[in-house]
Order: sequence, then structure tokens, then C-alpha cells
Amino acid sequence: MSNEFLGDRRVALEEAFFSKENERLRQRLRDMDQARQQKEALSASSGITDDAVLDRLAALRIGSDTLAALSLVPLVAVAWADGDIDEKERRVLLSKASEMGLGEQDLSYQLFERWLAEPPPAALLAAWKDYIGAFAASLNAEDRRALRHELLNRARAVAEAAGGFLGFAGISPAEAKVLNELEQTFPG
Repeated sequence: MSNEFLGDRRVALEEAFFSKENERLRQRLRDMDQARQQKEALSASSGITDDAVLDRLAALRIGSDTLAALSLVPLVAVAWADGDIDEKERRVLLSKASEMGLGEQDLSYQLFERWLAEPPPAALLAAWKDYIGAFAASLNAEDRRALRHELLNRARAVAEAAGGFLGFAGISPAEAKVLNELEQTFPG
């Protein structure tokens, strides 16, 4: 084989390699730009500026269009506390979503429906805690107390819907544990 032929093949292989590498790098830049835009939109719609919190929310695919679903996370966590969601809890959850203005066409509502069908990952409640902590930090003490009161009342309504242990009045121990965990999310 001639050196010229080998040289041409070497150049063609290098060009193919660098073309693939350049495309991979361009795609990575596009992905990074898209992630940055999503974080900016989420920050604008939530008021959160903490990058770590925004990253955790983005990792769970919570964007500005699904942000409203985050307000339902504590209710869903309480409903799944005992391992399943019964029909009474489901009705209360759907009612709460409706009261919040979520309709079936909303992405937040569709995400919420998935959480009703199967338990969301544990990381979702952790991300919600980060979110609510960052959000509550931007509020004055009176507004923070009002938010805590409203949220815990909605979550308690879900817990009470099932009727407690074996259908008797009250809240099950598993639901009480989640309610306590939610309450601890709010400082002071």
C-alpha cells in the first residue's frame, strides 16, 4: 500500500473522529443551555435562587410548568404513608387539586395523577422540603406561619379522610409520622 493511500485514510479517520466529537460537544452545550434555561424559568416562577435547590427540582423534572404540583407533594406523601391511597383519600386529593385551580389539561395535574397511581420517589419529598425551606425563608414570620397552617391543614384533611387505623376515627401512626415530618420542615 502506498503511503499516500494510508495518509488519506488517516486523515479521513481523524475527520470522522473529530466530527463525532464536535457533535457530541455541541449536543452537550445545547443540553447545558437547556438546563440553564429551565433553571432560570423555575427560579422566575418560584422565586428560589438557590442553585442546589433548583438542581434537585430539575433532576426530578419539576419545571416552571409543573411547579404547582409541588404544593401537592405533602398531601401525596401523607396519602401514601400507609402504603396505598384509598378512595376517600383520592377524592380529597382531587378536591384539593381542584381548589388550587389545577385542571386535567395542566402538566402539574398530569404529574399529580402519576403520583396518585404510584408512589413518587422519596427524593421528591426531600426536594419539596428544600423548596419549601427556600420559599419560606423569603417570607416574614406571619406569612410563614400562615403557609405552615394552610399546608398542614390540607395534609391533615387527607390523613383524616381514610378514617385512621382500620377505618376508625383518627389518623394512622404512619400518617401522623409524615405530618410530624412536614411540620418539622418549618422553622419556629
